[in-house]
Formats: sequence, C-alpha cells, structure tokens
Amino acid sequence: MVAKADYFLGRFRQGPGQVPGIGLAIALALLGLAAGPASASGPRVPGQMVIGLSQSPANMHPAIEPHTSKALLLDFALRRLTVNDPDFKVVCQLCVEVPTIANGLARIIDRPDGTKGMAVTYNLRPDSFWADGTRVTSADVIFSFEAGKRADMGFQRPDVYAVIDRVEAPDPLRAVVFLKSIQSNFNALDWPILPAHIERETIKNSADPADFRKNTLYNRAPATPGLWNGPYRMTASEPGVSYTFEPNTFWKGKAPAFKKIIVRVIENTSALEQNLMSGDVDYIFGELGLSLDQAISLEARAADRFDFVYNPALTYEHVDINLDNPILKDVRIRRALLAGLDREAINNRLFKGKQPVAATFVSPKHSGFDANIPVAPYDPVLAGRLLDEAGWKMGAGGIRVNAEGKRLQIELMTTAGNKQRELVQTVLQSQWKQIGVDIVIRNEPARVMLGRSLRERKFPGMVMYSWSSLPDEPPSQTLASSSIPTEANNFGGSNYPGWSNAEFDSAIADAAHELDDGKRRAIWSRMQRIYASELPVLPLYFRAEPFVFPKWLKGIRPTGNQIPSTAWVEDWYVAQ
Repeated sequence: MVAKADYFLGRFRQGPGQVPGIGLAIALALLGLAAGPASASGPRVPGQMVIGLSQSPANMHPAIEPHTSKALLLDFALRRLTVNDPDFKVVCQLCVEVPTIANGLARIIDRPDGTKGMAVTYNLRPDSFWADGTRVTSADVIFSFEAGKRADMGFQRPDVYAVIDRVEAPDPLRAVVFLKSIQSNFNALDWPILPAHIERETIKNSADPADFRKNTLYNRAPATPGLWNGPYRMTASEPGVSYTFEPNTFWKGKAPAFKKIIVRVIENTSALEQNLMSGDVDYIFGELGLSLDQAISLEARAADRFDFVYNPALTYEHVDINLDNPILKDVRIRRALLAGLDREAINNRLFKGKQPVAATFVSPKHSGFDANIPVAPYDPVLAGRLLDEAGWKMGAGGIRVNAEGKRLQIELMTTAGNKQRELVQTVLQSQWKQIGVDIVIRNEPARVMLGRSLRERKFPGMVMYSWSSLPDEPPSQTLASSSIPTEANNFGGSNYPGWSNAEFDSAIADAAHELDDGKRRAIWSRMQRIYASELPVLPLYFRAEPFVFPKWLKGIRPTGNQIPSTAWVEDWYVAQ
C-alpha cells in the first residue's frame, strides 16, 4: 500500500494546475518551530489556562446548529440531563439516577391510541443552580421541550422533540418525559435544558420566530449569569476571537481548579501550533485543534514538553453531497467519485495509518457496526465505466464532457485555514482529476460554512467536514428525511445533502424503537447496506483525535463520542 501511495503522490506532484507538490506540503509541515522553554510546573499565569480552538461557532445557543466548536465551549458551563461518558456509558449530570426499566424510572405504557409509549422519570439534583442563584427545576425541562417542539424555532434536533409527547412535573425536582413510542435510547435523548426564567421572555419578545436566534441572550449577552448551570459560566466573549469562563459560584459539585479559562480562536492550524510552542496558549482542544499530521510531527520534536494521546473516535470525516445538484443526483456519479478515491493511500501516507477508512457512517467502535460490509476499494477503471454509463465521456484536457459539451465540473468546499483538510482537499482534487472530474476548490471560514452554507444548504456541490455521534444514536439528525433544513422549519435539522429515502427512514425508526440488542444490530446493518449502496454522503475515514497535553495538565479524558471532554472540566487540574 505504501508503494501505491508513492505512485499516487507522484501523480499528484505532476498534475497541471494543482497546488505544487504534496511532498513539499508535508515537508513544510514537518519542519515546525523550535521548541520554546518548557513550563513543567503549570500555566504561564497561575490559576489561569489559555486554550486554543481551531473553529469558531456561528452562534452560542445550545439548541441551534450542532457544531463541535460550540459543544466544547458550552460544556464548560452547561449540564445536560444525561450524557455518554468516555466509556460510552449513560451517566447523570442534572439527574440523580439514570432512568432504566430495571430501576423502575423508565416503563413501557399504553397510549390512548392503543400504541406503546414510555414514561421516563428524571429526579433532578437538588443542588443544581443557574449561575444567578436560580435552582434548576422541572419547569426548565418542560420549557425546553415546549420551545424545542416548535417547528418555527429552527432548533437542531427536531427528531428528538418529535418523539416526545409531553413532559409533566409532579414536583419541582421531578420531570416525567412521555415518549410517543418505545425508544432504545430513552435515557440518552440529546436535547439541551434551557433556563426558563430567562429564555421564556426572549421567545415572548420575538414577534417573528426567526428573530429568536438574534434575540437570545446566548448570542446577544452571553455573560448573563442565569444562562449557565455548570462549574463555569461565560463571563466575556468576542465571537470569532475569544471566550472567557470563570467559576459559577452557585456550583455545588467538585470545585473547578482554574480561576479563569480563556479560549482563543485561531482558525489557521499552523498558527495554532505556533501559539502552543511559544506558550501563548497552554493547551489545544484535542477534538478540534491540531491536525493528526501536525501532532505526529510535534511528538517527534517536543515529547519532553507534551504528552500525546491519539484517541479513536466515532467522528467520521466525509464529503456531503448536495443532492439537488443534477449531476450529483445520479447515484452512478456518486459511486464513481468514491471508486476514484484511494483512501487507503491517504490514510497511510498522511496519517501514518491511524485513521481507518470508513465503509459507511458507522464506526468500528459502534455496537451496531457490521464488519461484513466492505470498504469500497480504489478502482479507477470502475469509476471510468460508471461515468461513461452516466453520459460523461473523456474530453479534451482530460476532463469529461456530456453530450451537450458541458464539462464535468464540481465545487468542493471545506473549512478555510484547516491545514490538514486543505491538504486532503487537494489530494481529492488530484485523484478525481485522474478520472476526468474537474474539482473547483472554494473554501470558507468555519463560521460561514457551518453557520450559513451548510445550514441553509447553499453549497452547490460538495463539502468536506466531520460528524460526531453518540454511541447508539440512530442517524435521524443527519440522514432522516424529516431533518432536511428548509425555510419552513427555519433551517432546523442537519440533513444537509437533502437525502430522502423511505427505506432508510423506516430503518431509523426501527432502530430507535427496538430494545433487543440483537435485533437492533440487524437494523443497524440494514442502514449501513442502504447507505453503502446509495452514498448520500461519501465516507472518507474515522478520525483519531490527537490530544497534546502539557506535562502539567491532568484529568482530561477524551471521549471519542459527541460529548466533548469539557463535560468533565471540574476534573482538570495542575499536577503538583
């Protein structure tokens, strides 16, 4: 496979009109900076930590637009009912005990229409407070559901709110969530709990629901204490530049170790590395910071200053396809594009074999992973045959044309400034050029691409980025027909390709409703087969997240799932 990679890289260097030499790009990445003086005892400013982040969220509201950059920030200061911990187990944050059928807090019920539903009881922690001293109560849970179920609010998880019938509050510290059907992840539904005493007024004062995104204090005044209920609260923010967190004085859990945490946004990953080496930032988020190739290079140069962990994750890097594009709507084109990619060469040459090629959206770490579904091999001959069948014949200059003489040209976008993605992007461009596809690169800053182009489906061709997931969560958020963003739902949902497949929708529903592990695995296998055949999204590889810790920083546990490591920030500390 190394020989194949060398062949492919050689072809890339010779490609006309391409970015000069992947070999040069890698060589430059390996040069790096000379290591500055090590700080063995702690951060530059005692009691304060500065963290680097490679992307900035488009907004800060917990229920609008699901991005890793936002989750990393929010989880310093917000707690959910339950989360999946680094061992993938469901654990409580705002509740006292995880509801299960065995402990009686979850039970199957008969609904008035004769169908089966569930009643899931959450006993809330009596010591949870918003940072203005207001207790977190069942009123917050009810309000969060009532706001989320409105189709015009544009909240990110319409799939979750749709399965909930109602929420009742027998008392201030008990909330009962009634589900419309049996749900396999009944105690791990991912919906944020919002402060009713603040957000209710914001909604009331937003005459047009579309205005809520602008009016919410999470965006307009995020330093408002009552927005936060975690160990920290946000005390200052300059969107796209920096975010500051200080301890929540009403937090009753384990006391956080830092008096101040400052997160600096540095969207160019080369500059991010320079700031780490110079000491201007103490730590870089492993989930969204240095690229894998940067971390591997840095380990060779600075192992005396940092500890390195390469954490396999459920996160998969992929290429979203706009299925409204008449060219990409043809499944033969999508299959040809995948067959024209030598993903194994990319993994071995750029990532030292640490990022396994993805067969579908389901990671080998997932309980429903089907190892019998093969990874589509690199097969440029098959790619050419499929393109011929679709009516695209090889033309002048090595670019295919159709019967009308139109060139086979497709736009590919990714997050500007992410060195690794931009490098991979040029490799994809080169490989697709070899099968006669002209790829036009147009990149945007993460805030623009994730906040507008994807959310409003304004990308004309393809977009490369990553998705993370919870361990046993059906892909209703990203691949269900009901999650296609539209003006009618205020661009809620995250099915950005616009894929609608009745069989897959049925499988999502079946997976969500099935409690038997064996039957649920069979359903997950069915979803993977449909996905591998239809290819609404081109899978690239599953990411290994590189965590680079200064020697003095302890207590951070990478999760490998959608819940970021900041969800346990109270466990972080400076080694003595």
